[in-house]
Amino acid sequence: MRVAREAQVVRVLVVDDQVLIRAGLAALIRAAPGLDVVGEAADGDEAVALAAETRPDVILMDIRMPEATGIEATRRILEQRRDDPPRVLMLTTFDVDEYVYEALRAGASGFLLKDTPPERLLAAIGMVGGGDMLFAPSVTRRLVEAYTHRPHTGAVDHPDLEVLTAREREVLRLIGSGLSNGEIAARLVVSEATVKTHVNRTMTKLNLSSRAQAVVLAYEVGLVGRGAAAAT
Repeated sequence: MRVAREAQVVRVLVVDDQVLIRAGLAALIRAAPGLDVVGEAADGDEAVALAAETRPDVILMDIRMPEATGIEATRRILEQRRDDPPRVLMLTTFDVDEYVYEALRAGASGFLLKDTPPERLLAAIGMVGGGDMLFAPSVTRRLVEAYTHRPHTGAVDHPDLEVLTAREREVLRLIGSGLSNGEIAARLVVSEATVKTHVNRTMTKLNLSSRAQAVVLAYEVGLVGRGAAAAT
């Protein structure tokens, strides 16, 4: 898992096939203290190459691009940097994008609308660059609710779940239900530090790079069923 970088410049790679949007984002980031643009890419293939060359902390990734999409680029970039993966913030025009869940499976750490106010965009970059998740519990719950409206095919096999302890499976189920670490601690009557340890071990064992990705997996393997978010 990524260790927070204190008092360090967050290195950002900007990826968007529209030159005006890409240039505008890069200019905004360059003007902000504590942030630095290490590269700009116009498509997914270029993003993969630049990510390997510049090793950014955070990547602003357009989700819809010709040729290699933002989803495919994210998957390839995270595969290349398993030891110290960058955080990927997907840029989308729509609040509910048809590719959102595929992006979560690929390992995206969060989503930003392209019309996000500048201060919110910069805060999001700083947050994930410091090792935090962009998704607040309330946002995770909204994603969970949206996920329950997708066609459901039942539980699927995931052999990696066999490496989890019973407690780690329970923690994954509660993450999938949209609970924060504090809420999970209260539910299991343990300390929040203990929950954080379980979460880190679970995500490491399952090769997950974001909490939102864990939510999707919990649904896919049947640990969380329809209506679970509403019940929490």
